[in-house]
Amino acid sequence: MKVYLTLMAIAALVTYVSTPAMRHLAFRVGAITAVRARDVHTTPIPRLGGIAIFLGLAVAGIVASAISFLDPVFAAGREPWAVLGAAGIVCAVGMADDIWDLDWMAKLAGQFLAGLVLAWGGVQLVTVPIAGVTIGSSYVSLIATVFVVVIAMNAVNFVDGLDGLAAGMIAIGGLAFFTYTYMLARSASPGDYSSLATIIIAILVGACLGFLPHNVHPARIFMGDSGSMVLGLVLAAAAIVVTGQIDPAVITERERIPAFVPILLPLMVVAVPLVDMTAAVIRRALRGESPFSPDKHHLHHLLLRRGHSHRWAVTVLYLWTAVLSFGTVSVVFLTVNGALVVTAIGVAGAAAVTFSPRFARFFSRQWRRAGHAAFALQRATPEGRQRREERDDARVTSGADPRPEDGEGS
Repeated sequence: MKVYLTLMAIAALVTYVSTPAMRHLAFRVGAITAVRARDVHTTPIPRLGGIAIFLGLAVAGIVASAISFLDPVFAAGREPWAVLGAAGIVCAVGMADDIWDLDWMAKLAGQFLAGLVLAWGGVQLVTVPIAGVTIGSSYVSLIATVFVVVIAMNAVNFVDGLDGLAAGMIAIGGLAFFTYTYMLARSASPGDYSSLATIIIAILVGACLGFLPHNVHPARIFMGDSGSMVLGLVLAAAAIVVTGQIDPAVITERERIPAFVPILLPLMVVAVPLVDMTAAVIRRALRGESPFSPDKHHLHHLLLRRGHSHRWAVTVLYLWTAVLSFGTVSVVFLTVNGALVVTAIGVAGAAAVTFSPRFARFFSRQWRRAGHAAFALQRATPEGRQRREERDDARVTSGADPRPEDGEGS
């Protein structure tokens, strides 16, 4: 466990430290998100935060390859490098889109290429862990792998519409996934807890946590497509490793982990993005539009229109992700009936917070007050200090009285 937590911390630190440099790069190359009708931000925000996320993943992955405890993972094949290579491809495609606004067909082609690289590197769906079903055809396995990867990338991309939303949801769901993969590794191979899926999830969660201080509302930088597609691909890679490459028959009877969990848990991690993406595709198809055409009817837009504040709308979606992902993984520690009861209680609580105006107003007020701590952390970032100094200099020059930074204390 210490090894995985160390890798998580390395990914977080590298991402946190490199994000300010990506912010400056975004200004230099013109990767700026202008204010559009469908957006909720009110000032232009730089993109390219995804490059920092990829750097966190890459550095932590290279460090992992040098740890003797994890030698069995890297000696078994080229799968770890296939994940990093595919992530590098979609990061490059996303970076190009953040700078030059590629059309959707070019982005989709890049996503398919990344999925193929991942599959050719050995990360393929080869079994479905229910009743020992095996995909008999290598071509079907390849197609299924690419299909899963592309869906995951677009699901995360679709939900990336509020400050801190995508990174926070993947971090929360990833923590549940990390718990499961670690317990699965302990059960499947006593004495050797090295696991590719656990490595992938650990560094993914770390990169998200390192990016969040720069991205919480009001965001200093967006991850852009260079980040959302990387998050989706890496999460899909971990899910494929668990779902398609670990035989649940090796799990001890004492653990009694249901065979459907390896399939259900990855779906629960991205359940909210998948629901949002599916609804968007159906909605746009009914209007005769491209499924990739933007609009202002995503889940986060609906929450804002129901009166939720920006931060509380994000928190509501965090809550649903936590309930679904941790509720699913609770079967590792509880009986199936106990896990169902816990999940049902969580769903009821999340529904009350989401749909009750009284709960929404109460929790939104409390969360607004708690937001001061997030602002303090955000102001401690390099770009936060620079922005504060520039603001103070401008006020001194104009003779204006010092005032709180925009959004602070709201």
